[in-house]
Amino acid sequence: MKKLSELYKGLPDILIKDIKTNSKEVNEGDLFVCIKGVVKDRNEFIGEAIKRGAKALVTNIPVIYVDNPNEELAKVCSEFYNHPEEKLDLIGITGTNGKTTAALIIKDLLGNTCGYLGTNGVICTKFNEKIQNTTPNSDKLFKYLDRFYKAGCKFVSMEASSEAFLHNRLNKIMFKVGIVTNITEDHLNVHKTIENYVSCKKKIVDHIKKDGVLILNTDDKYYEEFRNINCKILTYGKNNADLEIVSFNEYIDKTDITVKYKNKLYNITSPLLGEFNVYNLCTGILTLVALGNKLEEVIPNIKNIKTPSGRLEFIKHRDYYIILDYAHTPDAFIKVYSFLNKVKKGRIITVTGSAGGREKEKRGEMGRIILENSDYVIFTMDDPRNERVNDIIDDLLSKTNKTNYERIIKRDRAIKKALELAKSKDIILIAGKGDDNYMAIDDKYLHYSDRETIKNIIDIM
Repeated sequence: MKKLSELYKGLPDILIKDIKTNSKEVNEGDLFVCIKGVVKDRNEFIGEAIKRGAKALVTNIPVIYVDNPNEELAKVCSEFYNHPEEKLDLIGITGTNGKTTAALIIKDLLGNTCGYLGTNGVICTKFNEKIQNTTPNSDKLFKYLDRFYKAGCKFVSMEASSEAFLHNRLNKIMFKVGIVTNITEDHLNVHKTIENYVSCKKKIVDHIKKDGVLILNTDDKYYEEFRNINCKILTYGKNNADLEIVSFNEYIDKTDITVKYKNKLYNITSPLLGEFNVYNLCTGILTLVALGNKLEEVIPNIKNIKTPSGRLEFIKHRDYYIILDYAHTPDAFIKVYSFLNKVKKGRIITVTGSAGGREKEKRGEMGRIILENSDYVIFTMDDPRNERVNDIIDDLLSKTNKTNYERIIKRDRAIKKALELAKSKDIILIAGKGDDNYMAIDDKYLHYSDRETIKNIIDIM
C-alpha cells in the first residue's frame, strides 16, 4: 500500500491499497487506471469503478479536483458566461406563498428592461420558456442570466426557493433587492423542521449587495427573525411599516387600496384580486422605490399589471366563473377562500388534491379547510408520484366529518364533473396545479394542463 501523494506529487495523501484496470475487480481503496484495450476503453467504466470503491483514477480525460464540486459549479458557470450576474440588477423573492406573483408584478412594473425567472418559466421580450425547477441549478441559472443580458435586460426578477438556498444553487448570486413575502409550513419533507425551513429562507440576507435593500412583511409571523440584520430594510404591512396598508375593498374584478408612505395617503386600483395580492403588490411598489423610483411615478403603471397565469386567474364562462389557482398549502387555501367568500354570489365548488411524496402531515388540515369553505368538493389527483391517489384523499379527509365531496381520480374527469354541476353565479375553484403543464405519476412527468383541460371541456359543452 502507498499514499497517492507518493505516486503523484502534489495529490492528496489518500491511501491506495491496490491498482486495477478491470472495473469489476476494483475493491475499496484501489487506484483504477483507465487503459485502452483493443476493444474497450476503460474510461467507459469509471462509474462502475467508483461505485465499487475506487479512491482515485488515472485517465487521459482532464479532471479538475476540488474539495466541494457544489460550490465550484457556480464559480465555473459564472466564469464561463462572463459573469452575467454582475451585469444585471437581480431582484430575489423568497417566501412560502406569493413568490411567483410578486416576481411577475415586479417584472410588469419595470417593463421591457426586466426579465422573470421562476415557477412560470424564463420570460422576457425575446423568449418565454418553461423550466422544471423554480430556481434552477447553477449550470442553467447562469446560462439564463447570460441570455437575459444579451436580450437587453437590465433587471431580472427571480424566485429564490428554500431548496435553492439549501443546495447552494444561488452561490455567486447577489441581489440588489431581496424580498421575504411570508413564511408558513411547507416543504418539510425536505427541511424536516420549520426551524430548518426558516433558516434556509434567512440565507437570502447573505445574498444582498452592500448597497442593496431587504423588503420584509411586518405582518408575517417570522418577521422578527429577519429584522435584526445588517442591511437596509424597507417594510410593508398593516402596522408599523414603511408602506402601510390602510384599507382595501375587494371586488370580483379589481381591488381598491389605500396605502400610506411617508405620512402621505395614496389611492390605488389594482387588477389583482384578494387580500394576499394587496401584500404582493406592496412588494412590487417597494422594489421600485428601492431602485430609486418615486411612489407617484409607480402608481400609474399598476393598471398595466397582468394577472399571473394560474394565480387566482378568472375564466368567465356562461354565467359562472372558473378560477385557476396554484394553492397547495393550508395557508394558501385560507387566503383564496377568504377572498372567494367575500365576493361569491352562488356556490363554491372546488376541484383539488395533494401532491404525493410530500408533506403528508399538512393534508388533514388542508382537507378540513377546503371542505369547510366549499359547498361541494371533488377530490382528485395532483402529482401523485409513487402514492395511491385514494390514500392521499384519505389523508385529506382525516380531520373532518364533512360529507360534501366525492372522489374522481382522473383530474380531467373531475374538472368535467365540476363544470357540469355549475349553475348561475357559481365559482368553480380548480386548485393545486395552476399553470403547470405536467402530471407527475410514478417517476414520469406526463403532459397535462388544467388550462387545456378546461378549454377542451368548454369547447364541447
